[in-house]
Amino acid sequence: MDLKKIQELIKLVKKNEIGELKVREGDFAISIKNLGFETVVATPIAMPQTQSVAQTPNAETQTPQTGAAKAEVKNDNVITFRSPMVGTFYRKPGADKDPYVKVGDSVKSGDTLCIIEAMKLFNEIEFDGAEGKIVKILAEDNSPVEYDQPLFLIEKA
Repeated sequence: MDLKKIQELIKLVKKNEIGELKVREGDFAISIKNLGFETVVATPIAMPQTQSVAQTPNAETQTPQTGAAKAEVKNDNVITFRSPMVGTFYRKPGADKDPYVKVGDSVKSGDTLCIIEAMKLFNEIEFDGAEGKIVKILAEDNSPVEYDQPLFLIEKA
C-alpha cells in the first residue's frame, strides 16, 4: 500500500468520524484509529519479513507526510505531542537553517514542528491541535525516535 492510499484512508476516517478502520492488502495491514480531538494515529498490525525497501511496509511508511501525531493530555493545560512514526528527528529543515520551533514559540494547527526522516523520506510533522506554546523539546536533534515517543510539551493557549 502506498503513502497516497494511506493518506486517503486517514482523511476518510477523519471526515466520517470513524473510531477505527482496519485494512489488509496482501501481507500489509494497517489500523487507523481516531482518538478524538482530530488526532489520527496509524499503526501497523502485520508486516512481512522481507528486506526490500520498496516492498517492506512498516511504521515509517504508515503515516502521511503531514503526520498528524498523537497528542495526549498530561494535565489540564499541557499536552504531550508524540512521534507518529519511527525515524530520525530533526528540529530544522537544513544544517544552516533555523529550527522550526523553539521553547517559548507559539504554535497553531498546521504549523510544522519538526521533520522525521524515515526510509530516506523527510516527513514534515505538523501540529494538529489548538493554539499553544512550546514548553519543552523532549527529543535531541538528529537522534532516532520511536513511534509514540514524546517529542514536545505544549501548553494550551
